[in-house]
Amino acid sequence: MGDEDRTTEAMIIDAMKGLGWEYIPQDRLGRDYSDVINETDLTETLIRINPSIEKNPAYADEVISKLRMIVSGSQGEGIVAANERMMSWLHNEQSMPFGKNGEHVTVKLIDYDNIDNNHFVITHQVMYPLHSKDGGKRFDIVLYVNGLPLVIGECKTPTRPSVSWIDGALDIEDYERSDSASFFTTNAFVFATEGKFYRYGGIGMKSEMWGPWNLGGIEETGTLASVTQSISSMFDRRMFLDLLKNYMLFANDDRFCRIKIVPRYQQVEGANAIVERVRVGKPKKGLIWHFQGSGKSLLMVFAAQKLRMDPELKNPTVIVVVDRVELDSQISGTFAVSDIPNTYNVDSINDLSTALSNDMRKILITTIFKFKEITPNLNERDNIVVMVDEAHRTQYGNLGIQMRTGLPNAFFFGLTGTPINKTAKNTFNLFGSDEDEGGYLSKYSFEDSIRDHATLPLSFEPVDVKLHIDQEAINEEFEQMTEDLDDEEKEALKKRASKIKTLITAPERLQNVCSHIAEHFKTKVEPNGFKAMVVTYDRECCVLYYRELLKYFSEENLQIVMHTSSKSDEFKEFRLSKDDERNVRERYKDPNDPLKILIVTSRLITGFDAKILQTMYLDKPLKEHTLLQAVCRTNRVYTPEKTYGVIVDYLGLFERVGEALDYGTGKKVITNIEELKIQLPILLQRCLDYFDGIDKSVIDYRSLEAAQEALKDMEMRDCFGRDYLNLHRMWEAISPDPILREYIPDYKWLSAVYNSLKPVKPIGKMVWQSLGKKTIELIHNNIDVESISDLESLVVNPDTLEKMIEERGTEPTAREVEIKLISRIGRHPKDPEFINLGQRLEELRMIHEMNQISSIEFLKRLLELAKDVLEAEQRVDTMDEQARAKAALTELFNGVKNDSTPIVVERIVEDIDGIVKQVRFPGWQDTIEGRRNVKQNIRKIVRIKYKIKDEEVVSRAYSYIEMYYKVEGTVIFS
Repeated sequence: MGDEDRTTEAMIIDAMKGLGWEYIPQDRLGRDYSDVINETDLTETLIRINPSIEKNPAYADEVISKLRMIVSGSQGEGIVAANERMMSWLHNEQSMPFGKNGEHVTVKLIDYDNIDNNHFVITHQVMYPLHSKDGGKRFDIVLYVNGLPLVIGECKTPTRPSVSWIDGALDIEDYERSDSASFFTTNAFVFATEGKFYRYGGIGMKSEMWGPWNLGGIEETGTLASVTQSISSMFDRRMFLDLLKNYMLFANDDRFCRIKIVPRYQQVEGANAIVERVRVGKPKKGLIWHFQGSGKSLLMVFAAQKLRMDPELKNPTVIVVVDRVELDSQISGTFAVSDIPNTYNVDSINDLSTALSNDMRKILITTIFKFKEITPNLNERDNIVVMVDEAHRTQYGNLGIQMRTGLPNAFFFGLTGTPINKTAKNTFNLFGSDEDEGGYLSKYSFEDSIRDHATLPLSFEPVDVKLHIDQEAINEEFEQMTEDLDDEEKEALKKRASKIKTLITAPERLQNVCSHIAEHFKTKVEPNGFKAMVVTYDRECCVLYYRELLKYFSEENLQIVMHTSSKSDEFKEFRLSKDDERNVRERYKDPNDPLKILIVTSRLITGFDAKILQTMYLDKPLKEHTLLQAVCRTNRVYTPEKTYGVIVDYLGLFERVGEALDYGTGKKVITNIEELKIQLPILLQRCLDYFDGIDKSVIDYRSLEAAQEALKDMEMRDCFGRDYLNLHRMWEAISPDPILREYIPDYKWLSAVYNSLKPVKPIGKMVWQSLGKKTIELIHNNIDVESISDLESLVVNPDTLEKMIEERGTEPTAREVEIKLISRIGRHPKDPEFINLGQRLEELRMIHEMNQISSIEFLKRLLELAKDVLEAEQRVDTMDEQARAKAALTELFNGVKNDSTPIVVERIVEDIDGIVKQVRFPGWQDTIEGRRNVKQNIRKIVRIKYKIKDEEVVSRAYSYIEMYYKVEGTVIFS
């Protein structure tokens, strides 16, 4: 027996007393040990808050008799089913014939309107039942409201390091399976604490799914004070009744078993923020960012339900808007399994128009595309609430404009699971409010979700696929094959054939990658009971990977899920109907089904939640939001054995996740939209002035021909192009503000004119059809896989994320490939040694451009090349030593970096150049102290500052710096 009664129990009792809960020792409650309900207390409450029962107190016995039947029946129907029936009573949804002439009237067990009309009691060491096979259980903490035990808590001592809140949670799981299970019939939720951490859950919920309560912010976790903060927030009497009334849901799980859903604190915070803003009436917008996997869909369920139930809002219409069919199915499914009443799935464009014009007062779930034909001012009510899911995608153009003009007085709340960054700056303008800190009405970050165990950290396992490309052979054969084409056609053919897909689908590479997938899955994923997903470049790649993986798996283990057209025979054998795909999803979620691996390209990488999915084999160059959403398919909490979502990264995409998470506050990227609204009609008119006298009411060949004739002068055509592009950027920044609606016809016409004047690519379809396949075969035949090897895993958690964001800065500008020889290699155009260095640099540039090497490997090869360039220069060049030392590595880096080069590489380059400033005496290379000093400083930069453990990077950096000091007594940097 520990000291719980003097520590955690006493602390909780004191905290609850301070919140207005009355402490009554369990032996003075007036209940028998065999009673679940304190009937004396409940009878007094029923009489006090129900006028019909006050007139006839005998009616209280009839109500209590109904409740006793639910309690006694819990052993047979199951505790969750009994609890769901009891919650209907606790929500005051049941009636009895207590009115005049036997009319049914609502029976209230809780007075939600007058908080002081209820009796809040805390007690401890409650025994139940007295006579049972196992002698009954003793509950550490029980919270009663009006005689009903609504919360059970288990406390452990904070003074024994071997005991934690998990032990308390496991005790509660044991109670739920014992003869004492019926005591949970009236339960709202359960909690456990050891005085360091506080966690709560619903009945039947495994302890690994329990969560913390950090609403209002916990200054420091792991202390008695932090537990007191959680208790004080959650059991504030008004908050507790809000949770009881608005946040208790029941649903069917993947196996169609009934489960209870209790909210996480971030869902309560977000939903309450929406409801409160609608109650106040302004501002009529808000932006909510809750990280992927932390329960955003349920947040919308809770918010919609609470909005609909709030009498102050006078029966509002709630519209949930998504941008894709997959999300539509996910959201609709979440509402459906949660049994939310008055939910309506919009079937079509006409269906949506009819629902809004007929003033339907329900929860409407629709895609943005069904707003296509919404007319202005279709419904002008001011209690319409629109929640836009994945709000960073709200660059819907005319659809977003029509949605807002059709519902001019509605509230618009944007919800997103990925951070909002500079690429989606108008999301802040559309949904963010100046009244909200950082532009967010509610924010729940990646760090928050990992800390709370709402999601799992991501573990990246980079795989180094080294390719050897015989550039000389490719060039020679290509020239022979294309001798009848002109230079423009050759360049266009070369550019199209050299896309990343050509490297990804090289047969030898594909075989090695699939072999690696099979080995990794069978040794690291399957033995732990998890499943996987392979993300490929496109639909053709899905088929290529599927057929290659069949060498290692049976057909029942693999399934392609991708878009296929019913009008085309292409990929016909892999076509899935909606029912087929639904069946595949359910099979995949079943741990006993032989389906182990899904092969996809765009389907299921967003909007698909399968907790059993642990590993993603990523071989597609995704970016920003799409990349983050894809990898977060793996981060759902499942079993204690699932500690990470694993990304096996074949393309070196780890740094891009850091970019996607580098969200900032958003305020720095907000343009003055009001100023743009003033400028827009002026710029629009300037563009229209180029075409005086031309009919702009219709887009046909006559108006386009007339427009082109008006721009025969090339200088005038260029001026129009610049003006139109400025207009286009301004339009995108303002969209989908309703102010744009009146300008849509003119903007469409100008866009058509601009597109009709854009030059076409010089390569024709016939050229590609005749030579494209041969060109790709040529490249494939001259690519060899030197090796494929696993690199050190990189875990994305709050610590590494903070490091990544600190190291990110301004994006480097792109350089043309022609800089490949740079200034120093270019000074020796006929020297065979420098020609070879240029070819090495070109190959490094190509494989880096194609994301075929990791950033660390890229840095190692860059340092090695820099050293070789310096050695070559010292043999042939007498140029100024200081200029060479200062510029060589920097110029090499600038020649090969691109838009996706991680900023951390550039900063290491700068730091390595700067390290020489710390060496100030001649001949340091010949002294042990000098060499040690330089190496120590390099190691600090590479290993400590940038957390790169690869000793080869240190070695190559040292060799490079040593080349700067070959001349005795020369100080290179001043």
